[in-house]
Amino acid sequence: MESTATQFVPPRRSVAVTVRDFLQYRFSRWLLLLVTACFAVIFVAPFAWTVSTSLRQPMESFSVPPQWIVLNPDWSNYVQVFERIPFFRQILNSFIVAIAVVVGQLCTASLAGYAFARLEFPGRNLLFWLVMATMMIPLQATIIPVFVIISRLGLANTLWALIIPALPTAFGTFLMRQYFLGVPKDFEEAAVIDGANQLQIFARVYLPLVTPALAVLAMLVFNGMWNDFFRPLIFINDPYLFTIPLGLNDLKGYMATGSISVVLAGVTMSLIPVVIVYIFGQRYLIEGIMMGGVKG
Repeated sequence: MESTATQFVPPRRSVAVTVRDFLQYRFSRWLLLLVTACFAVIFVAPFAWTVSTSLRQPMESFSVPPQWIVLNPDWSNYVQVFERIPFFRQILNSFIVAIAVVVGQLCTASLAGYAFARLEFPGRNLLFWLVMATMMIPLQATIIPVFVIISRLGLANTLWALIIPALPTAFGTFLMRQYFLGVPKDFEEAAVIDGANQLQIFARVYLPLVTPALAVLAMLVFNGMWNDFFRPLIFINDPYLFTIPLGLNDLKGYMATGSISVVLAGVTMSLIPVVIVYIFGQRYLIEGIMMGGVKG
């Protein structure tokens, strides 16, 4: 028996339409590449100028147009950095402060974020928004009472004065809370069935699942503490305890009459630890961004 059903034949796209779509795709790709390259040049140019100027004579520092490639580099600028300031000691001070604050904030932020995300207790939402409200208070508004407390505790002019006040973090608490909220509750229920308590659920179930968030927070905190200038300026007056931002400030000399090439040589060397941290942490940074995008 012959079927009377009409066979459906999909319409064929013309060759011209296919070529046009291909050209539009290629054009959009090249346009995106061009825009990305322009932004890359804008962001990289200041760093390239910094490195280039650190290898030039002071009289050549502000030549117009800028000399991007140094034909006769002057490495004595880097030697003068070590002669003028205790550079290695100040780098060590910055490492001590930054790493201590990173570890402290990871502990406080993860614990507080887990409590606000997973534990039920009276006034939880009110307390959370009070913590968030502290983000609107600038550091300069609280520096005087913090300085008084630090002085009465006998911690002034010590690295503890930079570490202890920076351990609580409202931003870190918010970041960790959002990641904990994105973890399915099924994991917690399965752990409870297996007899785990809250501390075990936090440490063995939830914490490994938010490793990208911890890495992102660690990178942001390390970068912020490494570049912090205001608080060390208030709490520290011993050059031996200076962090690297204060040390670089000393390189400019009295009334800013120092060599700009020497200052930029110190800046170039101070950027190395931050770049290394970013290189090793960029994978977790990308994972954290992707997780946040999937949740959204």
